[in-house]
Amino acid sequence: MLSPYVDVFLFVATGVAFGAGALIAGWLLRPSLPYARKLTTYECGIKPTGSSEVELNIRFYVFALLFLVFDVEILYVYPWAVTVQEVGMLALAEMAVFLAVLFLGLIFAWRKGALVWE
Repeated sequence: MLSPYVDVFLFVATGVAFGAGALIAGWLLRPSLPYARKLTTYECGIKPTGSSEVELNIRFYVFALLFLVFDVEILYVYPWAVTVQEVGMLALAEMAVFLAVLFLGLIFAWRKGALVWE
């Protein structure tokens, strides 16, 4: 009898093979016609001026991280909600603590102004 890890290995190997196969097929089949104008930074015909660096406000990253934190919360709450009757009152108390900590984090972010989109 095969080990259960053989199935996982075959699944991962198949995924890697499909990904690598698609990249190799694209590399072999696409046309490659480089010329001087095509190899410049911009292909729109305008000569590049100034720096290519763009400064982004850190608030966008903070907002995105807060979204991820509260979005990933669903990964923990949904399975708990499905099995809450089976696991009992201890799980209810643990989820209350978990949600309280997240709520405190939300209040902290709100007071710091991280949720203001300007």
